Amino acid sequence: MKRILIAGANSYIGMNLERYLLEYNAAQGRELYRVDRISQRDAVWESFDFHGYDAVFQASGIAHADTGNVTAQQRALYYQVNCDLAVRTARKAQAAGVGLFIYPSSVIVYGDSAPYGKERMITPQTPAECAHCYGDSKIRAEEELRRLETGTYMGGERLEAGAEDSAAEMRVAILRLPMVYGRGSKGNYPLLARLAGRLPFFPNVRNQRSMIYIENLCEFIRQRIEEGKGGLYFPQNPEYTATSRMVREIAAARGKKVRLLKIMNPLVALASRMPGKVGSMANKAFGSLTVDMGMSGDVESYCLYDLRESIRRTEAGGRG
Repeated sequence: MKRILIAGANSYIGMNLERYLLEYNAAQGRELYRVDRISQRDAVWESFDFHGYDAVFQASGIAHADTGNVTAQQRALYYQVNCDLAVRTARKAQAAGVGLFIYPSSVIVYGDSAPYGKERMITPQTPAECAHCYGDSKIRAEEELRRLETGTYMGGERLEAGAEDSAAEMRVAILRLPMVYGRGSKGNYPLLARLAGRLPFFPNVRNQRSMIYIENLCEFIRQRIEEGKGGLYFPQNPEYTATSRMVREIAAARGKKVRLLKIMNPLVALASRMPGKVGSMANKAFGSLTVDMGMSGDVESYCLYDLRESIRRTEAGGRG
């Protein structure tokens, strides 16, 4: 049996991961995973005993928002939560002899998606550099966690000589995630679901997005827990997805039909060139950002559901 600690009591991925592992236990007929969750909204978590856990999943974090209009205080909070809190948690895990620390990062570390009409694919040669505070806070966290894993300087400090021998054995797994969707998810999916429920027509834009369904992600994390290996990972669904197809599949799962019309595409093109929020929303909805499939390992081994089935499960209220 493996013991898993999820740091972050109310995170979307964290809660689904706990449910997934417990349901996996039930399906196997034995307790393979024992899962605990702790809140990190105050300092109480620092007195929690991390000893005895095989893996810690860092679920606490501030999600991507409108980082183009943030105050200095909000900007500082991104770094405090996405970077500093994660590193403090990892240090505590390492000192307690935890074997694996899993940090969910984001493909936003490469910057924003390509605008409407353009393509952008992340390859092994693409540098991680992002101008806004969300992406940069993730990059900073990744750097500090790698230093922690190798025992080099971190945050201006060095690990104490003579710390627990098991500390040096902790591995760090960094997951650069694309859009995560499923039942109860936030972000673009709820917006697309509302459009699918209300519109009889939708633009037939052939953009491409890397995405991952929450249960596919949970299975990927479960496999990393079993392996206990660190590294940089890029899990995603086995196929890229167009916004138009996503809307059509959501509508179909609800027993409705949405016609995709190319004649509407010029309206999207016009909206994408408008200044301010309209242009930003159009480019966000219909832009492209994909990760080279070669970077994502054996996707068939952890992707339990394809796009159609994952949306059916999401809309039907299944797991995820």
